[in-house]
Amino acid sequence: MAISSSSLPPATDTLIQVEAVSKRFPKPSGKGEFTVLEGVNLSIYAGEVVALLGRSGSGKSTLLRIMAGLIPPSQGQVINRERRLRGTNPDVAMVFQSFALLPWLTVQENVELGLEAQGVRPAQRRQQALDAIDLVGLDGFESAYPKELSGGMKQRVGFARALVMQPKVLFMDEPFSALDVLTAENLRGEIDDLWNDGKFPSESILIVTHNIEEAVFLADRVVILGAKPGRVRGIITIDLPRPHDHTSDRFKALVDYIYTVMTNPDVEVQEPTTLPTPSPLGAVRSPYAEALPHARVGSISGLLELILDQPEGRDDIPRLADTLQLEVDDLLPILDAAVLLSFAQVAEGDVALTDIGKQFATATILESKDLFRQQVLEFVPSLASIVSALEAKENRSMRADFFLNLWEEYFPPMEAEQQFSTAVDWGRYAELFEYDASEDRLYLPAPTGVEAIA
Repeated sequence: MAISSSSLPPATDTLIQVEAVSKRFPKPSGKGEFTVLEGVNLSIYAGEVVALLGRSGSGKSTLLRIMAGLIPPSQGQVINRERRLRGTNPDVAMVFQSFALLPWLTVQENVELGLEAQGVRPAQRRQQALDAIDLVGLDGFESAYPKELSGGMKQRVGFARALVMQPKVLFMDEPFSALDVLTAENLRGEIDDLWNDGKFPSESILIVTHNIEEAVFLADRVVILGAKPGRVRGIITIDLPRPHDHTSDRFKALVDYIYTVMTNPDVEVQEPTTLPTPSPLGAVRSPYAEALPHARVGSISGLLELILDQPEGRDDIPRLADTLQLEVDDLLPILDAAVLLSFAQVAEGDVALTDIGKQFATATILESKDLFRQQVLEFVPSLASIVSALEAKENRSMRADFFLNLWEEYFPPMEAEQQFSTAVDWGRYAELFEYDASEDRLYLPAPTGVEAIA
């Protein structure tokens, strides 16, 4: 499997080139900026499907919008057809996660919208719209209104509306994530069939996805993005004949490898046989600079119980994701939390319970609370810091926004609130502290027989 920072496909016609692109947004407080993307280099070539794969916070959708010219980069540039992109990209059309159809227009009228905006004559745009509708399998529904369509049919209209513009590159931002599993599988397969049969009207496809199997199934190259800030960790060439066979050993090996990369965010993307052991995290400026995985205790406990039922307390991560019907962005935070708390270890696409993880999965409620408290105090410095701060106060209580502000030094406000929410969930379960939402205060549990001081 060829892996490199460039990973050139056989075609050499460069359609879009991203050069040292960074993107920063001002914090709502007005103090400082938050970096979403940093130093991104990427090229899109004719004749290929490229998947952008990364965890939440890696800037996948932001990068897509910069390449489409919808938002400007803070630094760097996008080259389109050998010219620096200024404004919207005329060679790109986009399919979004949401259907975004105008409910008062028919299928055909929705598909014609872009052509009408370009001033295309009615007869010509009607024919182009009908051709696009036929291409996506919606012929016969030209006069239907969106309320008459299923979710899958609405997304087909979204594809027709984009393809009717005859873009050189079709951008797809999680186009199947709003659909049920069977509908998504069907539509994904039809798009792949059109591409493999040479009937796809675009020269290239760029898709943002959270679904690793989807990326390996559709793409010729998978771009792995790191998070906070987003950067290109590496590019994996999918060395499979088309169509990519879900059941082949090579397909499964590629999926396993990408899961390994995604669950070890600090390792270099390279050949699976030489994947290094993750190095320890370096010292951080503050306990609040290390992000907590957004996973509830119940989810962690449930996952450990499922893994415990497997031979030797070990499971294949892709199989586990398939069993739970979870996207990578939903499963990985739970795995991250289990690993952070030393309940589990991840290696080569497998997750295995540690001895303490097996104890936690089989413990009574009271025993599990004691084990959770023990692991949190040892491995989660932000929660240990909260406890220390509360213990230092005479009334054993502090305003919650004190800790929220500490997280906001390192994360944007919404992410800081999620960090706080996770900390409260873990702290309550471990009986380390309590949270009074009405007064927005954290406090230590009162000693036996003594009322807690609010």
